[in-house]
Amino acid sequence: MSTAKKESEKLYSISEYLKLEEESAEKNEYHNGKVVAMSGGTLAHSILANRIGRLVENGIDANEQDCVAGNSDLKIFIEKANRFVYPDVTILCDDPEYFNNNKQAIINPIIIIEVLSDSTEKYDRGEKFRMYSSLPSFKEYILIDQHQPIVDSLFRENASYWKMQTTIGLDKSFPIHSLGFEINMADLYKKVPNLKNPQFNLDL
Repeated sequence: MSTAKKESEKLYSISEYLKLEEESAEKNEYHNGKVVAMSGGTLAHSILANRIGRLVENGIDANEQDCVAGNSDLKIFIEKANRFVYPDVTILCDDPEYFNNNKQAIINPIIIIEVLSDSTEKYDRGEKFRMYSSLPSFKEYILIDQHQPIVDSLFRENASYWKMQTTIGLDKSFPIHSLGFEINMADLYKKVPNLKNPQFNLDL
């Protein structure tokens, strides 16, 4: 995800936040009353976020699936955490369900994809994953390293059990479990600048 730039000291209601977002030239998340302005990411982050969205869409089209991939302009509302957030990529496979019928934010993603940033990696892997897991529709979480070709895929096998698969190296591919196809790492990381070789290889 892009990094948080500044957190408001004032506490806002949800209606105040949504009105602010309609009028704002920047994206802001809502963290239980606090409005958090989002800053931009690196070139590598931008390339990876755009490319993974396009590769997923290509796979959906090739398999003639009734799903869509939204970019980082699409907000998700997490009721149990009282938060509105902007994932890098969100996949929907059912009719969109909106927060209070407000089409600014959906509540039923099936897959969420985040490109990891140095300042948010711990948050994305920990607290944010737990918040996403509270969404009944959420089945799969994909985390993309922007510095070296490593992708972590977490898939919900049942209501209380998640399985994790780590893919390392440009010669591999990683699964989109919920959609039934794979994505080549070389295609994902194509033209990403300053890409480092993984410190070790792992076959899982």
